[in-house]
Amino acid sequence: MGRLFWIIIAIMALGLVALIATGDSGTLFGLDGDSFARTLYLGLLGAVVAVGLLGSGQRFGPMARTFAIWLVIIMTLMVGYQYRYELQDVGSRLTAGLIPGSPLSLIGDDGRAAVMIERMANGHFEIRASINGTSVNTVVDTGATTTVLSSADARRIGLDPDALSYTVPVMTANGQAQAARITLDEIRIGEISRTRLPALVVGEGQLDRTLLGMNFIGSLSGFDMRGERLILRD
Repeated sequence: MGRLFWIIIAIMALGLVALIATGDSGTLFGLDGDSFARTLYLGLLGAVVAVGLLGSGQRFGPMARTFAIWLVIIMTLMVGYQYRYELQDVGSRLTAGLIPGSPLSLIGDDGRAAVMIERMANGHFEIRASINGTSVNTVVDTGATTTVLSSADARRIGLDPDALSYTVPVMTANGQAQAARITLDEIRIGEISRTRLPALVVGEGQLDRTLLGMNFIGSLSGFDMRGERLILRD
């Protein structure tokens, strides 16, 4: 078996020399350069696997089972890689179904990131966003020009609401309120991220949920509603 292996290696080496000599100028045995190179690679891989199996001293039955197991493993890895984006979508759909408000990440036809949000039973589009690295439940509000954080959420992401200067008048569901200007390091929803985003923080008890405003939504390439689903496009 050792002699056969070295014969195969010698044939591979000659094929490599021929491939280098021809470059992009022609074909070898009816194959173009790329196809011939792939054939050499697969042949070498097959030779290594064959030597490993035949040199193990196993009988044909156990050896065939071992080969079949390795073949299944290799094919599974190849399929997983080829369909990695589809598998990511499946994982996102499972997460969205188990955890209400979880964003469902998608890949658009142009290859850019997109996020789908399901309308909640209360009629709002609520989504779990990552703000400065902390998970925060937000409500998409196209009527809000700026993203507005509740006092509780501001505290959760590491800010001190008591140290802020509330000088900006805003309207909330509870009426007129005063807000403080801040800048968020990052807002991330699924695979869509924005950094250094201006935002507001309202005083204690003025807002029960953080609002995702138009300064984030307006930075997107687009968004559209399909029935009970809102799709944000990076």
